[in-house]
Amino acid sequence: MQQIFDGHNDLLLRLWRGQQAGRDPLKEFARANGTAHIDLQKAGAGGLAGGFCAIYVPSGDVSFGRPDARGHYMTPAAAPIPQAGALEVTIAQMDVLQRLAQADLLTICTSVAAIQSAMAEGRFAAIAHIEGAEALDADLSGLQTLYAAGLRSIGPVWSRNNIFGHGVPFAYPSSPDAGPGLTEAGKSLVRACNELGIMVDLSHITEQGFWDVARISDAPLVATHSNAHAITPVARNLTDKQLAAIKDTGGVVGLNFAVAFLREDGQERSDTGIATMIRHIDHMVEQVGIEGVALGSDFDGAMIPAEIGSAAGLPKLVEGLRLAGYSAEDMDKICFGNWLRVLRTTWRKA
Repeated sequence: MQQIFDGHNDLLLRLWRGQQAGRDPLKEFARANGTAHIDLQKAGAGGLAGGFCAIYVPSGDVSFGRPDARGHYMTPAAAPIPQAGALEVTIAQMDVLQRLAQADLLTICTSVAAIQSAMAEGRFAAIAHIEGAEALDADLSGLQTLYAAGLRSIGPVWSRNNIFGHGVPFAYPSSPDAGPGLTEAGKSLVRACNELGIMVDLSHITEQGFWDVARISDAPLVATHSNAHAITPVARNLTDKQLAAIKDTGGVVGLNFAVAFLREDGQERSDTGIATMIRHIDHMVEQVGIEGVALGSDFDGAMIPAEIGSAAGLPKLVEGLRLAGYSAEDMDKICFGNWLRVLRTTWRKA
């Protein structure tokens, strides 16, 4: 079975929410869960060897994608989140990840060698990723502590503004050039991540923020879960110019399975087919090259194609790639190799 290392999931958010409701996150991950995209059974059935596990502080005021008569929508930006509350939730979700590791249900990986070892042993390989840096102060206090706890990837913003920069709204049709970019604190955060060897994720940032990072960072540009704006003109997707910049730096873009970012009409419909997913991969391969395209499912965080359903359905996407003419070597690159390559470059201390 084809092994897959995935660029983005919201497993920790789901498990933390379950814990808030009185459920045991260890049991929720270890046993089959009918509503989850990822549990150990589904991961094993689908070849999901691991991925970037996002720590995300939810916004309670977002109502995504209510289209007008033309099918267009503009979701107002979520309100900023106070640092203290964000830190509390971030620590709580990091604690869930640590508990899973202590229970021997997964391995928290801080080096490519650790990922490869876990994959070889059939252990779920998890990267701790923060999606939106609200837990940090402007002086970046807390970053070193989170790094010591295993943090190796961070998106400065989610689709809301914070002290580090501006996020893109959920909007269709819309350019990703939807507001200002990084603040001075955001520029300092990017430099600090470069120094530590923390990957900077550009999936939720405005286009101006993308170019700010491109000017500052000396690491490859990475968007863990974004698609092609040329096919689906939602603000969350990347223009061909952005994809070219990712190619120029030896970076990677991970295909987002969220149907609203896949469909040409930008709508949330689960009957979106695998052929649509392949169309985005084809376009991104044309723009970035086979070395720069990977998978970033957004499992447990988005409506995904019903044909995939969960991590157990990943072999259907692999078969779609094979039928589309991708070789075994190509599929190894898309399914895991390109993530390992870019992490080997970015995690300099690993």
